[in-house]
Amino acid sequence: MQYRRFGRTELQIPVFSCGGMRYQYKWQDLPQKDIPTNDQNNLEATIKKSLELGINHIETARGYGTSEMQLGQILPTLPREKLIIQTKISPESDVKKFRENFDKSLNYLKLDYVDLLGIHGINTPELLDDVIKDGGCLEEVRKLQQQGKVKFVGFSTHGETDLIINTIKTNQFDYVNLHWYWIYQENWEAILEANNHDMGVFIISPSNKGGLLYKPSPKLIKLCQPLSPIVFNNLFCLSHSQVHTLSIGAAKPEDFDEHIKSLAFLDQGDELLATIIERLENEAKKVLGERWVKTWRLGLPHHEKTPGNINIPTILWLRNLALAYDMVEYGKMRYNLLGNGGHWFPGQKADKLREFDLTSCLKHSPYGEKIPQFLAQAESILGGQEIKRLSQS
Repeated sequence: MQYRRFGRTELQIPVFSCGGMRYQYKWQDLPQKDIPTNDQNNLEATIKKSLELGINHIETARGYGTSEMQLGQILPTLPREKLIIQTKISPESDVKKFRENFDKSLNYLKLDYVDLLGIHGINTPELLDDVIKDGGCLEEVRKLQQQGKVKFVGFSTHGETDLIINTIKTNQFDYVNLHWYWIYQENWEAILEANNHDMGVFIISPSNKGGLLYKPSPKLIKLCQPLSPIVFNNLFCLSHSQVHTLSIGAAKPEDFDEHIKSLAFLDQGDELLATIIERLENEAKKVLGERWVKTWRLGLPHHEKTPGNINIPTILWLRNLALAYDMVEYGKMRYNLLGNGGHWFPGQKADKLREFDLTSCLKHSPYGEKIPQFLAQAESILGGQEIKRLSQS
Protein backbone atom coordinates (compact mmCIF):
# COMPACT_ATOMS: atom_id res chain seq x y z
CA MET A 1 0.00 0.00 0.00
CA GLN A 2 1.07 3.57 -0.62
CA TYR A 3 0.34 6.43 1.78
CA ARG A 4 0.08 10.19 1.44
CA ARG A 5 0.17 13.03 3.95
CA PHE A 6 -3.46 13.97 4.64
CA GLY A 7 -2.95 17.70 4.74
CA ARG A 8 -2.66 19.52 8.07
CA THR A 9 -3.81 16.44 9.98
CA GLU A 10 -0.31 15.03 9.34
CA LEU A 11 -1.91 11.57 9.14
CA GLN A 12 -0.30 9.17 6.69
CA ILE A 13 -3.43 7.98 4.91
CA PRO A 14 -3.57 5.06 2.47
CA VAL A 15 -4.33 6.03 -1.13
CA PHE A 16 -7.43 3.83 -0.84
CA SER A 17 -9.97 4.12 1.97
CA CYS A 18 -12.48 1.51 3.10
CA GLY A 19 -15.82 3.28 2.63
CA GLY A 20 -18.72 1.90 4.66
CA MET A 21 -21.89 2.43 2.63
CA ARG A 22 -22.15 -0.89 0.78
CA TYR A 23 -21.25 -3.63 3.24
CA GLN A 24 -23.87 -2.90 5.89
CA TYR A 25 -27.07 -4.93 6.25
CA LYS A 26 -29.69 -2.17 6.12
CA TRP A 27 -29.96 1.54 5.46
CA GLN A 28 -32.01 1.98 8.64
CA ASP A 29 -30.99 1.47 12.27
CA LEU A 30 -31.86 -1.96 13.61
CA PRO A 31 -31.20 -3.80 16.87
CA GLN A 32 -27.99 -5.81 16.71
CA LYS A 33 -29.97 -9.02 17.18
CA ASP A 34 -31.75 -8.43 13.87
CA ILE A 35 -28.54 -8.42 11.84
CA PRO A 36 -28.02 -11.86 10.23
CA THR A 37 -24.83 -13.64 11.15
CA ASN A 38 -23.81 -14.02 7.51
CA ASP A 39 -24.06 -10.26 6.94
CA GLN A 40 -22.01 -9.49 10.03
CA ASN A 41 -19.40 -12.05 9.04
CA ASN A 42 -19.15 -10.48 5.59
CA LEU A 43 -18.55 -7.03 7.05
CA GLU A 44 -15.89 -8.32 9.40
CA ALA A 45 -14.18 -10.24 6.60
CA THR A 46 -14.20 -7.05 4.51
CA ILE A 47 -12.57 -5.03 7.29
CA LYS A 48 -9.95 -7.72 7.88
CA LYS A 49 -9.13 -7.84 4.16
CA SER A 50 -8.84 -4.06 4.15
CA LEU A 51 -6.34 -4.12 6.98
CA GLU A 52 -4.37 -6.98 5.42
CA LEU A 53 -3.91 -4.76 2.36
CA GLY A 54 -2.71 -1.84 4.50
CA ILE A 55 -5.98 0.10 4.15
CA ASN A 56 -6.35 1.28 7.75
CA HIS A 57 -8.70 4.19 7.03
CA ILE A 58 -12.25 3.00 7.77
CA GLU A 59 -14.92 5.52 6.76
CA THR A 60 -18.63 5.43 7.62
CA ALA A 61 -21.50 7.76 8.55
CA ARG A 62 -24.48 8.09 10.86
CA GLY A 63 -26.61 8.06 7.72
CA TYR A 64 -25.37 4.63 6.63
CA GLY A 65 -27.92 2.62 8.58
CA THR A 66 -26.43 -0.34 10.43
CA SER A 67 -22.87 0.36 9.23
CA GLU A 68 -21.67 1.95 12.48
CA MET A 69 -23.37 -0.63 14.67
CA GLN A 70 -21.88 -3.50 12.72
CA LEU A 71 -18.42 -1.90 12.75
CA GLY A 72 -18.76 -1.61 16.52
CA GLN A 73 -18.68 -5.40 16.72
CA ILE A 74 -15.15 -5.56 15.28
CA LEU A 75 -13.36 -2.23 15.82
CA PRO A 76 -12.82 -2.71 19.59
CA THR A 77 -11.00 -5.99 18.85
CA LEU A 78 -8.42 -4.24 16.64
CA PRO A 79 -5.32 -2.21 17.64
CA ARG A 80 -6.84 1.27 17.90
CA GLU A 81 -3.59 3.18 17.39
CA LYS A 82 -3.17 1.61 13.94
CA LEU A 83 -6.62 2.67 12.70
CA ILE A 84 -7.90 5.91 11.18
CA ILE A 85 -11.63 5.93 11.87
CA GLN A 86 -13.93 8.46 10.24
CA THR A 87 -17.64 8.94 10.63
CA LYS A 88 -19.88 11.69 9.32
CA ILE A 89 -22.81 13.54 10.91
CA SER A 90 -25.30 15.64 8.93
CA PRO A 91 -25.57 19.31 9.87
CA GLU A 92 -28.59 20.35 11.93
CA SER A 93 -30.09 23.74 12.70
CA ASP A 94 -30.62 22.40 16.22
CA VAL A 95 -27.15 21.70 17.57
CA LYS A 96 -28.55 19.45 20.31
CA LYS A 97 -29.75 17.05 17.62
CA PHE A 98 -26.32 17.15 15.99
CA ARG A 99 -24.71 16.24 19.31
CA GLU A 100 -27.22 13.45 19.93
CA ASN A 101 -26.41 11.97 16.54
CA PHE A 102 -22.68 12.13 17.24
CA ASP A 103 -23.12 10.47 20.62
CA LYS A 104 -25.15 7.72 18.95
CA SER A 105 -22.38 7.20 16.38
CA LEU A 106 -19.65 6.92 18.99
CA ASN A 107 -21.79 4.55 21.04
CA TYR A 108 -22.48 2.33 18.02
CA LEU A 109 -18.81 2.30 17.03
CA LYS A 110 -17.84 1.44 20.63
CA LEU A 111 -14.93 3.85 20.50
CA ASP A 112 -13.68 6.58 22.81
CA TYR A 113 -12.92 8.90 19.89
CA VAL A 114 -12.89 9.19 16.10
CA ASP A 115 -9.84 10.38 14.21
CA LEU A 116 -11.87 12.20 11.57
CA LEU A 117 -15.36 13.68 11.93
CA GLY A 118 -16.98 14.89 8.73
CA ILE A 119 -19.90 17.31 8.59
CA HIS A 120 -21.96 15.24 6.17
CA GLY A 121 -23.42 17.06 3.19
CA ILE A 122 -22.67 20.78 3.21
CA ASN A 123 -24.60 21.08 -0.03
CA THR A 124 -26.32 24.47 0.30
CA PRO A 125 -25.47 27.89 1.77
CA GLU A 126 -28.15 27.33 4.41
CA LEU A 127 -26.49 24.13 5.59
CA LEU A 128 -23.12 25.87 5.68
CA ASP A 129 -24.66 28.55 7.89
CA ASP A 130 -26.01 25.87 10.25
CA VAL A 131 -22.44 24.68 10.64
CA ILE A 132 -20.44 27.89 11.06
CA LYS A 133 -22.94 30.20 12.80
CA ASP A 134 -22.48 31.12 16.45
CA GLY A 135 -23.72 28.18 18.48
CA GLY A 136 -23.75 25.99 15.36
CA CYS A 137 -22.47 22.50 14.64
CA LEU A 138 -18.84 23.50 14.32
CA GLU A 139 -18.88 25.10 17.74
CA GLU A 140 -20.13 21.79 19.14
CA VAL A 141 -17.35 19.94 17.29
CA ARG A 142 -14.78 22.17 18.99
CA LYS A 143 -16.17 21.04 22.34
CA LEU A 144 -15.86 17.43 21.22
CA GLN A 145 -12.26 18.06 20.27
CA GLN A 146 -11.54 19.56 23.69
CA GLN A 147 -13.10 16.47 25.26
CA GLY A 148 -10.83 14.21 23.19
CA LYS A 149 -13.71 12.62 21.27
CA VAL A 150 -12.71 14.06 17.87
CA LYS A 151 -9.22 14.65 16.53
CA PHE A 152 -9.84 16.40 13.20
CA VAL A 153 -12.90 17.87 11.51
CA GLY A 154 -13.74 18.01 7.82
CA PHE A 155 -16.79 18.13 5.60
CA SER A 156 -18.32 16.11 2.80
CA THR A 157 -20.21 17.73 -0.03
CA HIS A 158 -22.23 17.13 -3.17
CA GLY A 159 -22.64 20.89 -3.56
CA GLU A 160 -21.64 23.24 -6.35
CA THR A 161 -17.99 24.15 -6.75
CA ASP A 162 -18.42 27.77 -5.60
CA LEU A 163 -20.04 26.61 -2.37
CA ILE A 164 -17.25 24.07 -1.76
CA ILE A 165 -14.62 26.77 -2.27
CA ASN A 166 -16.45 29.16 0.06
CA THR A 167 -16.60 26.45 2.72
CA ILE A 168 -12.89 25.73 2.33
CA LYS A 169 -12.08 29.44 2.61
CA THR A 170 -13.59 29.57 6.10
CA ASN A 171 -10.36 27.77 7.07
CA GLN A 172 -12.29 25.86 9.73
CA PHE A 173 -11.83 22.38 8.30
CA ASP A 174 -8.92 19.96 8.14
CA TYR A 175 -10.09 17.94 5.14
CA VAL A 176 -12.80 17.65 2.48
CA ASN A 177 -14.69 14.72 0.94
CA LEU A 178 -15.81 15.64 -2.59
CA HIS A 179 -16.55 14.28 -6.05
CA TRP A 180 -13.86 14.41 -8.71
CA TYR A 181 -12.91 11.75 -11.26
CA TRP A 182 -12.38 11.41 -14.99
CA ILE A 183 -16.01 11.81 -16.06
CA TYR A 184 -16.56 14.72 -13.64
CA GLN A 185 -13.71 17.19 -13.19
CA GLU A 186 -15.72 20.27 -12.24
CA ASN A 187 -14.35 20.42 -8.68
CA TRP A 188 -10.67 20.76 -9.58
CA GLU A 189 -10.56 24.39 -8.45
CA ALA A 190 -11.97 23.30 -5.08
CA ILE A 191 -9.20 20.69 -4.77
CA LEU A 192 -6.59 23.35 -5.48
CA GLU A 193 -8.18 25.62 -2.87
CA ALA A 194 -8.12 22.77 -0.36
CA ASN A 195 -4.41 22.33 -1.09
CA ASN A 196 -3.86 26.04 -0.53
CA HIS A 197 -5.35 25.56 2.95
CA ASP A 198 -3.30 22.39 3.54
CA MET A 199 -6.44 20.27 3.79
CA GLY A 200 -6.70 16.55 3.19
CA VAL A 201 -8.53 15.61 -0.03
CA PHE A 202 -10.73 12.50 -0.07
CA ILE A 203 -12.49 11.52 -3.31
CA ILE A 204 -16.01 10.16 -2.80
CA SER A 205 -17.11 6.99 -4.57
CA PRO A 206 -14.95 7.12 -7.72
CA SER A 207 -16.07 3.69 -8.90
CA ASN A 208 -19.80 4.14 -8.24
CA LYS A 209 -20.65 7.82 -8.68
CA GLY A 210 -17.63 7.99 -10.96
CA GLY A 211 -19.30 5.80 -13.58
CA LEU A 212 -20.58 2.52 -12.10
CA LEU A 213 -17.18 1.20 -13.11
CA TYR A 214 -17.58 -2.21 -11.50
CA LYS A 215 -20.26 -2.82 -14.16
CA PRO A 216 -18.74 -1.04 -17.18
CA SER A 217 -20.10 -1.13 -20.69
CA PRO A 218 -18.18 -3.26 -23.22
CA LYS A 219 -17.35 -0.07 -25.09
CA LEU A 220 -15.81 1.56 -22.03
CA ILE A 221 -13.80 -1.58 -21.33
CA LYS A 222 -12.39 -1.47 -24.85
CA LEU A 223 -11.58 2.23 -24.71
CA CYS A 224 -9.69 1.88 -21.41
CA GLN A 225 -7.43 -0.98 -22.51
CA PRO A 226 -4.91 -2.14 -21.39
CA LEU A 227 -6.37 -1.05 -18.03
CA SER A 228 -9.80 -1.79 -16.62
CA PRO A 229 -12.09 1.24 -16.21
CA ILE A 230 -11.62 1.03 -12.43
CA VAL A 231 -7.83 1.00 -12.66
CA PHE A 232 -7.86 3.79 -15.27
CA ASN A 233 -10.02 6.02 -13.10
CA ASN A 234 -7.98 5.30 -9.97
CA LEU A 235 -4.80 6.07 -11.85
CA PHE A 236 -6.27 9.28 -13.23
CA CYS A 237 -7.18 10.50 -9.74
CA LEU A 238 -3.99 9.40 -7.99
CA SER A 239 -1.73 10.78 -10.72
CA HIS A 240 -2.58 14.15 -9.18
CA SER A 241 -0.59 14.64 -5.98
CA GLN A 242 -3.27 17.08 -4.77
CA VAL A 243 -5.53 14.04 -4.20
CA HIS A 244 -4.75 11.96 -1.13
CA THR A 245 -7.19 9.05 -0.93
CA LEU A 246 -9.98 7.40 -2.92
CA SER A 247 -12.95 5.68 -1.33
CA ILE A 248 -13.49 2.01 -2.13
CA GLY A 249 -17.09 1.26 -1.23
CA ALA A 250 -16.44 -2.43 -0.77
CA ALA A 251 -19.51 -4.64 -0.38
CA LYS A 252 -17.40 -7.78 0.12
CA PRO A 253 -13.71 -8.66 0.55
CA GLU A 254 -13.17 -9.37 -3.15
CA ASP A 255 -14.13 -5.80 -4.09
CA PHE A 256 -10.63 -4.58 -3.20
CA ASP A 257 -8.91 -6.82 -5.74
CA GLU A 258 -9.31 -4.72 -8.90
CA HIS A 259 -8.43 -1.50 -7.08
CA ILE A 260 -5.19 -2.89 -5.70
CA LYS A 261 -4.00 -3.57 -9.26
CA SER A 262 -3.75 0.22 -9.67
CA LEU A 263 -0.74 0.43 -7.35
CA ALA A 264 1.51 -1.34 -9.87
CA PHE A 265 0.89 1.39 -12.45
CA LEU A 266 1.32 4.55 -10.36
CA ASP A 267 4.91 5.12 -11.48
CA GLN A 268 3.98 4.87 -15.17
CA GLY A 269 0.65 6.63 -14.91
CA ASP A 270 1.36 9.59 -17.19
CA GLU A 271 2.25 7.46 -20.19
CA LEU A 272 -0.68 5.05 -19.83
CA LEU A 273 -3.17 7.80 -19.09
CA ALA A 274 -2.25 9.97 -22.05
CA THR A 275 -3.03 7.22 -24.56
CA ILE A 276 -6.33 6.23 -22.93
CA ILE A 277 -7.53 9.78 -22.39
CA GLU A 278 -6.79 10.65 -26.03
CA ARG A 279 -8.78 7.58 -27.11
CA LEU A 280 -11.73 8.49 -24.87
CA GLU A 281 -11.74 12.11 -26.00
CA ASN A 282 -11.52 11.18 -29.67
CA GLU A 283 -14.46 8.81 -29.28
CA ALA A 284 -16.56 11.57 -27.69
CA LYS A 285 -15.68 13.94 -30.54
CA LYS A 286 -16.51 11.27 -33.09
CA VAL A 287 -19.93 10.52 -31.60
CA LEU A 288 -20.98 13.97 -30.34
CA GLY A 289 -18.99 16.34 -32.55
CA GLU A 290 -15.83 18.18 -31.58
CA ARG A 291 -17.51 21.57 -31.25
CA TRP A 292 -20.18 20.18 -28.93
CA VAL A 293 -17.60 18.41 -26.75
CA LYS A 294 -15.63 21.62 -26.31
CA THR A 295 -18.49 24.09 -25.87
CA TRP A 296 -21.69 22.34 -24.71
CA ARG A 297 -21.63 23.91 -21.25
CA LEU A 298 -21.54 27.50 -22.54
CA GLY A 299 -24.49 29.62 -21.48
CA LEU A 300 -26.46 26.88 -19.76
CA PRO A 301 -28.87 28.12 -17.08
CA HIS A 302 -28.78 27.05 -13.46
CA HIS A 303 -31.63 24.68 -12.66
CA GLU A 304 -33.13 27.20 -10.23
CA LYS A 305 -33.49 29.64 -13.14
CA THR A 306 -34.95 27.06 -15.53
CA PRO A 307 -38.70 26.50 -16.02
CA GLY A 308 -39.73 23.36 -14.20
CA ASN A 309 -36.40 23.40 -12.33
CA ILE A 310 -35.01 21.12 -15.06
CA ASN A 311 -31.34 20.42 -14.41
CA ILE A 312 -30.16 20.95 -17.97
CA PRO A 313 -26.37 20.73 -17.38
CA THR A 314 -26.62 17.43 -15.52
CA ILE A 315 -29.00 15.89 -18.07
CA LEU A 316 -26.79 16.87 -21.01
CA TRP A 317 -23.73 15.52 -19.19
CA LEU A 318 -25.44 12.16 -18.65
CA ARG A 319 -26.59 12.13 -22.29
CA ASN A 320 -22.99 12.71 -23.41
CA LEU A 321 -21.78 9.74 -21.37
CA ALA A 322 -24.57 7.48 -22.59
CA LEU A 323 -23.99 8.28 -26.26
CA ALA A 324 -20.18 8.43 -26.27
CA TYR A 325 -19.38 5.51 -23.97
CA ASP A 326 -22.61 3.49 -23.74
CA MET A 327 -22.82 4.42 -20.04
CA VAL A 328 -26.59 3.98 -20.08
CA GLU A 329 -26.95 2.09 -16.82
CA TYR A 330 -24.96 4.73 -14.97
CA GLY A 331 -26.96 7.47 -16.69
CA LYS A 332 -30.25 5.87 -15.65
CA MET A 333 -29.08 5.58 -12.05
CA ARG A 334 -28.19 9.27 -11.86
CA TYR A 335 -30.92 10.67 -14.13
CA ASN A 336 -33.77 9.05 -12.24
CA LEU A 337 -32.52 10.50 -8.97
CA LEU A 338 -33.44 13.95 -10.25
CA GLY A 339 -36.53 15.05 -8.37
CA ASN A 340 -35.83 12.57 -5.57
CA GLY A 341 -32.32 13.47 -4.44
CA GLY A 342 -33.08 16.66 -2.52
CA HIS A 343 -30.03 18.86 -2.00
CA TRP A 344 -27.80 15.82 -2.67
CA PHE A 345 -28.84 15.73 -6.35
CA PRO A 346 -30.95 18.81 -7.08
CA GLY A 347 -33.22 19.75 -9.96
CA GLN A 348 -35.72 17.81 -12.06
CA LYS A 349 -35.44 15.51 -15.04
CA ALA A 350 -36.93 16.23 -18.48
CA ASP A 351 -40.00 14.00 -18.29
CA LYS A 352 -42.34 17.03 -18.30
CA LEU A 353 -40.39 18.89 -20.95
CA ARG A 354 -43.46 19.65 -23.12
CA GLU A 355 -45.00 21.70 -20.33
CA PHE A 356 -42.27 24.35 -20.43
CA ASP A 357 -40.84 26.89 -22.86
CA LEU A 358 -37.06 26.94 -22.49
CA THR A 359 -36.41 29.56 -25.18
CA SER A 360 -35.63 32.40 -22.82
CA CYS A 361 -33.40 30.48 -20.41
CA LEU A 362 -31.36 29.04 -23.31
CA LYS A 363 -30.80 32.34 -25.11
CA HIS A 364 -27.13 32.45 -24.07
CA SER A 365 -26.36 28.93 -25.29
CA PRO A 366 -24.99 28.45 -28.82
CA TYR A 367 -27.22 25.34 -28.95
CA GLY A 368 -30.42 26.91 -27.67
CA GLU A 369 -32.56 25.54 -30.48
CA LYS A 370 -31.16 22.01 -30.27
CA ILE A 371 -31.05 21.48 -26.52
CA PRO A 372 -34.78 20.73 -26.07
CA GLN A 373 -34.35 17.90 -28.60
CA PHE A 374 -31.31 16.64 -26.70
CA LEU A 375 -33.22 16.74 -23.41
CA ALA A 376 -36.05 14.75 -24.98
CA GLN A 377 -33.51 12.27 -26.28
CA ALA A 378 -32.00 11.92 -22.81
CA GLU A 379 -35.43 11.24 -21.34
CA SER A 380 -36.01 8.60 -24.02
CA ILE A 381 -32.69 6.86 -23.31
CA LEU A 382 -32.44 7.29 -19.56
CA GLY A 383 -35.96 7.85 -18.28
CA GLY A 384 -37.80 5.30 -16.26
CA GLN A 385 -38.79 4.49 -12.72
CA GLU A 386 -37.88 7.10 -10.14
CA ILE A 387 -34.91 6.23 -7.96
CA LYS A 388 -34.41 7.28 -4.36
CA ARG A 389 -31.13 7.85 -2.61
CA LEU A 390 -29.87 4.67 -0.97
CA SER A 391 -30.47 6.06 2.50
CA GLN A 392 -34.12 6.62 1.58
CA SER A 393 -34.66 3.15 0.09
